[in-house]
Amino acid sequence: MTNKITIIGLGAGDVDQLPLGVYKRLKQEENLFLRTKEHPVVPALEAEGLRYHSFDAIYEKHSQFAEVYEEITETLLAEAQGGPITYAVPGHPLIAERTVQLLLERGPERGVRIEIGGGQSFLDAMFQALAIDPIEGFQLLDGTGLYRDSLLLNNHTIIGQVYDSFVASEVKLTLMEKLPDDYNVFIVTAAGSKDEVIRRVPLYELDREMELSNLTSVYVPPVSDEEIRYKDFSKFREIIAQLRGPDGCPWDKKQTHQSLKKYLIEEAYELIEAIDNDDIDHMIEELGDVLLQVVLHAQIGEDEGYFTIDDVIEGISAKMVRRHPHVFGDKTAENEEEVMKHWQEIKEQEKGGAPKSLLEGAGKGLPNLLKAAELQKAAAKVGFDWNTVAPILEKVKEEIGELAEEIAQAGNSDDAMLEFGDLLFALVNFARHYDINPEEALFKANQKFMRRFAYIEEKAAENGRPVSDYHLEELDKFWDEAKAKGL
Repeated sequence: MTNKITIIGLGAGDVDQLPLGVYKRLKQEENLFLRTKEHPVVPALEAEGLRYHSFDAIYEKHSQFAEVYEEITETLLAEAQGGPITYAVPGHPLIAERTVQLLLERGPERGVRIEIGGGQSFLDAMFQALAIDPIEGFQLLDGTGLYRDSLLLNNHTIIGQVYDSFVASEVKLTLMEKLPDDYNVFIVTAAGSKDEVIRRVPLYELDREMELSNLTSVYVPPVSDEEIRYKDFSKFREIIAQLRGPDGCPWDKKQTHQSLKKYLIEEAYELIEAIDNDDIDHMIEELGDVLLQVVLHAQIGEDEGYFTIDDVIEGISAKMVRRHPHVFGDKTAENEEEVMKHWQEIKEQEKGGAPKSLLEGAGKGLPNLLKAAELQKAAAKVGFDWNTVAPILEKVKEEIGELAEEIAQAGNSDDAMLEFGDLLFALVNFARHYDINPEEALFKANQKFMRRFAYIEEKAAENGRPVSDYHLEELDKFWDEAKAKGL
């Protein structure tokens, strides 16, 4: 294959640090392309007669780096059709060089051989300039595509490709999602060269201190303050593992899946209350309490050797992808009905076909008021339902009569409990036909009762008497006052 692109690295420093082999190649090459001429090596070699083509003008043409890399790649592949060329990039060709990766992907498809000719990475110069040992934990991230979830706060972090103040601003905003505004970071320019500059700045000033340079990186030191890491899910896992560890909390260590069940239910209802009250602060707190229950169960599973939180996350991630083929696959869904249809079809396939009964799994795990509604919905899908509300009201009246009759005959008996259950079931059916969530309706009734009773307590306190000293008629008067006030 005569068509070839040899890619070499210009290193991170000046010409004195350039490897001899790379230096000779640059001096000898007649068909040389530079990704950018803005590099400390280039002026020195220009003085020695270096001839080259640079792609700096392409950066001015496009607003997105992806478009820049695309044009550079395609230009190089086209040039290589006429014979071997050399492409020089800052640092090492295989570190933080998107155009090189594109060439490696596309070259063989175009009949162009791609050869890596070496070079010195800027990382060596960065480690030396910052006096850090990467074995302590290190990550290299791309400033032009930085994501919050990529950050490992307990590692040394170097963010490359921070070309200008715009990229620096995006980097700053991403870092501020996990770090305090005044956290000290370092701007490192031209590491390893005679023009090396290292500046420590508070995070909020990062973009104000940046200058135009393709030799600039940002260094984020490992976080030593454990409280800063509280936003990390990995830190939360560490905390729970420690609570259940040998030197942990006696209460946490003795918990089991069975003993925690009631807490999960309580926390879920407290979250629902916060949602109903539109109380954002309490939503955050209660969501944390629900998450605590999930992670505690997962830690128990890990302690017992059965499963870990990773298995839990893997399972739900895979399920979400499988059951949303209109998002992650090739199916389409124009509306909510089609989404639910896909969901149910896939669910049945996963469970080994249609269930033995239409009611199998309906409302599984829900509180019984909600489960009653789900059972009725499932039956209604095949026509087992009243068409109007009138017969449902008659059914409610019938169940009230049967309950009254049973209590009159036998008092507090199992049969009376069954009749009361039938009455509740009929009331849920009535609510369903009016699209009323019975659980939410009862929640609101409870809240209303608490508000009005609090008013009664307040009025009693104003008179210096305990509630128990009042007759029911007097308390009813306070209740009516509360009702009149809209409580």
